[in-house]
Amino acid sequence: MKAYKDTIPVFFAVDDNYAPLLGVALRSLLANADSRYFYRIHVLTAGLSTRNKRRILREVTENATLTFDDVSKEVARIAARLHMRDYYSAATYYRIFIGRLYPEYDRALYLDCDAIFAGDISKMYLTDIGNALLGAVREDVMAMEKVFGDYAKAVVGVPAEEYFNAGILLINLKKYRAMEIEKRFVDLMRERTFTVAQDQDYLNVLCHGKVYYFDPAWNHTAVRGALNDGNEPMIVHYKMDWKPWHHDGVLFAELFWQYADESSFSDTLRAIKKAYTPEEQARDVAARERLIEIARAETAAARRLRAPRGENNKAHYSPKENAMIDEAARAARLAIKEKITCYEKRGWFDLDVEDDPPTTPLLPGQVDYAYKKLRTRVGAFFANRVAKAFFEKKIRQGELVIKAVEGLENYRAVKGGAILTCNHFNPFDNYAVLKAIEKDMPKKALFKIIREGNYTSFEGLYGYFFRHCNTLPLGANLHVMGELAKGVSTLLARGEHILIYPEQGMWWNYKKPRPLKEGAFRFAARNKVPVIPFFISMEDTDKKDAAGFPIQAYTVHIMPAIYPDEDLPLRARVSAMRDRNYELMKAKYEEVYGIPLSYDSGAEGVV
Repeated sequence: MKAYKDTIPVFFAVDDNYAPLLGVALRSLLANADSRYFYRIHVLTAGLSTRNKRRILREVTENATLTFDDVSKEVARIAARLHMRDYYSAATYYRIFIGRLYPEYDRALYLDCDAIFAGDISKMYLTDIGNALLGAVREDVMAMEKVFGDYAKAVVGVPAEEYFNAGILLINLKKYRAMEIEKRFVDLMRERTFTVAQDQDYLNVLCHGKVYYFDPAWNHTAVRGALNDGNEPMIVHYKMDWKPWHHDGVLFAELFWQYADESSFSDTLRAIKKAYTPEEQARDVAARERLIEIARAETAAARRLRAPRGENNKAHYSPKENAMIDEAARAARLAIKEKITCYEKRGWFDLDVEDDPPTTPLLPGQVDYAYKKLRTRVGAFFANRVAKAFFEKKIRQGELVIKAVEGLENYRAVKGGAILTCNHFNPFDNYAVLKAIEKDMPKKALFKIIREGNYTSFEGLYGYFFRHCNTLPLGANLHVMGELAKGVSTLLARGEHILIYPEQGMWWNYKKPRPLKEGAFRFAARNKVPVIPFFISMEDTDKKDAAGFPIQAYTVHIMPAIYPDEDLPLRARVSAMRDRNYELMKAKYEEVYGIPLSYDSGAEGVV
């Protein structure tokens, strides 16, 4: 048996649609690879026909092995969070599993199969990338289309000159595992939805500042104007609509057909090219133009959100720009509705569906939870005045509609400190609670427990409200959690009321009550105070918001207080309060809407 200098692990991800391209990619890769090395090729797939597998295996040379590795279980685990658009399939996400599923490798190449490998791939693999997470090539589409560079900076948070293409990667799997990139990737998908480059955007967020940049020749886009135009490419990447098996006039088309005609998929690819209609070609070009418009709208929306005047600065943009921003907002809302339907079906009621800002962790001593400091109280006083003016203007303009308040006698019957619970479906719903009770509050402020990221990372006017309007951030640090618990106890002992959303994440315009977490009830049970359940029901008004959805009119329902049973152990006491709260919300839902509560993704769940 021949002795090889080293083994090079190579990964592709493919489904049946891209199987012919994998055959061509393998033909070119092994034809130009240094024969002194052995290539262990893994094809990640969640389903590939036996016929295609046999044809792909014909391309394997004596200095290589190829295995088809089923990742369908891994895909199923995150399927609800996979965001697809136009050119993409689920296969593009398979690369995130490599670090965990292949612990035997410290580094590996990940390669898209819509590429021709004209150079020796071992040179890329053997490059010393130091302590970088991965080696990649800067995305040359950013240079060709300024709008994509603007998108990278404004939406992804990565400068265009540092944004990389994720189709050709040398991955430092040892560091990849140490930094838990797979887990962070999935967590980031829960927090944010990228609509332009999708999985590539996520990787750029996670790897920013930890990238080794290869020469552009190692990932040359097959179009004039690319970064390496005029130089001899080592890898030609046929991305977007620059695909010679669909279109004429593609740069380096002859290189593709050279290897395609040598492969076992020659007849298939020639037939695909012949059958591809002018209408389909026009559709591809239109898809690229649509992608440019999406990037432009997303960029404008991100800039408008971060501008000093917050959401009221439409005057800074042209009517066309504002129309694009509003269309982007509508698309985002529709995506949220789809995500809610999916999460409801799977019972993932406590997962976030909104693209909240990345969390900056709180440190001990950073928050005055008990509001003991004069500076904190003065800051809250002025912030609450600004917030009241802001929300009252929303009410006058018909953007926040509180139709009725029912059950105020239940609120008035409670003396002393209390925990308030409510369903969470809109950024403004806390003001609906406050508006319902403000004339009857025993104290002047309503405290609210909020998520850590909203306190530390949210920008603009809302960020100001999150940090100063009697908010108590729920930190992940154990010491910070201890400070929060002490602060809550102090506030409750003073007779304050604290609003907590036991459903956790906000589900936009979701009418149904969701299963409740125990945190709110644990605070109540430990401090021997009641829980006052609120439930807000909704109905359409005649007015629509900027995204084209009906503005909702709220009815605030206040239900009888739930007191902790001192005869029960703490855990049973907490569970009993939680279960009773849910029962009351469920009964109110069924009474108001006239239908039984069920989680079957029915249309009544989301406006």
